[in-house]
Amino acid sequence: MKKTSIQEIRKMIEHIQDENDPLFKQLTEDPRKGVKDLLHKWHQTKKQEQADRDHYKLMQTYEIKARKEGFHLIAGIDEVGRGPLAGPVVSAAVILDEKSYIPGLNDSKKLTEKKRDVLYDQILDEAVAIGIGIISAEEIDRINIYEATKKSMLEAVLNLRVQPDYLLLDATKINSIYPETSIVKGDAKSVSIAAASIVAKVTRDRMMKEYHNQYPQYGFHLHMGYGTKLHLNALNSYGPCTIHRKSFAPIKQLFE
Repeated sequence: MKKTSIQEIRKMIEHIQDENDPLFKQLTEDPRKGVKDLLHKWHQTKKQEQADRDHYKLMQTYEIKARKEGFHLIAGIDEVGRGPLAGPVVSAAVILDEKSYIPGLNDSKKLTEKKRDVLYDQILDEAVAIGIGIISAEEIDRINIYEATKKSMLEAVLNLRVQPDYLLLDATKINSIYPETSIVKGDAKSVSIAAASIVAKVTRDRMMKEYHNQYPQYGFHLHMGYGTKLHLNALNSYGPCTIHRKSFAPIKQLFE
């Protein structure tokens, strides 16, 4: 084994699944620091993989409970965009397969943009069905953000290509025709809601980046419509555009 280079060992160790592997036992006898470092990294990787599986299992608690009660097509629902001064409110409904395992799935707010994009693609591949609901700034102004949020969630459910039989929602009730459970901080406690939070977030962020191309003076690609200093300065300089929520302060004050 000493004649085997560290680079070669790095490739070989990727295929080791557990410590009973004969190769692993050989490597533990190799005195080179580089090999010891690789073994330490292998241990850390396996430890993280197990932690991810344990966390995922914990986040399946509500789905498992619903399945024991006889439900099978469980849709997690979440929204993004209640607080911004511009852009739509977007909701997603996601039905995951019972056997799906998407490591790293978590509340979208706790993830980097890069990680969200990776998980978004995985969710699209793994999901039984995904529905999106989008309510424009104009409609938010007309019916208020609370009603608009509920409407976007209902639209997301209606846009599922497979009809659900149970809904899990993040701290909201939409009084649909389906049995539903509202979970406080549900995007951190349910894999289905976490998946929905990621799909909603990525969908809305991509929309706001498209709006940046149309209205580059506001910097929508940077703040996604939230009331940052950059955004407020742009509002003072240019006034609101068509995707701004006219009923939201401080935009509302510009019309008083």
